Amino acid sequence: MLRYLPFLLVLAVWIYAFIDVLNTPEKEVRHLPKVVWVIIVLLFGEVLLGPIAWFVTGKKRHTPGGGAGGGRTRWVAPDDNPEFLKSLKEKEEDPDENRRDKGNEG
Repeated sequence: MLRYLPFLLVLAVWIYAFIDVLNTPEKEVRHLPKVVWVIIVLLFGEVLLGPIAWFVTGKKRHTPGGGAGGGRTRWVAPDDNPEFLKSLKEKEEDPDENRRDKGNEG
């Protein structure tokens, strides 16, 4: 059973690369047209040259959490977030909102 593992891993990478090529929009494909990448992955998938070429050079990769500025955005805890604290103060200062909420319950 263990002797089939390398074959199954190569097959899994081959199928994943093929599906990734098909699902990638044309504008995100680099260096070659999408149809050529499909042919390369299919022809050279058995020896992993096609899938590796696709993963390395074929697709534009986006950084995780890539905002408009291109820099990394950092998660801020709510008690350290000035905007969140400001919104809490605004809720505390609006007594009419509390009366309206209590009136709707009954």
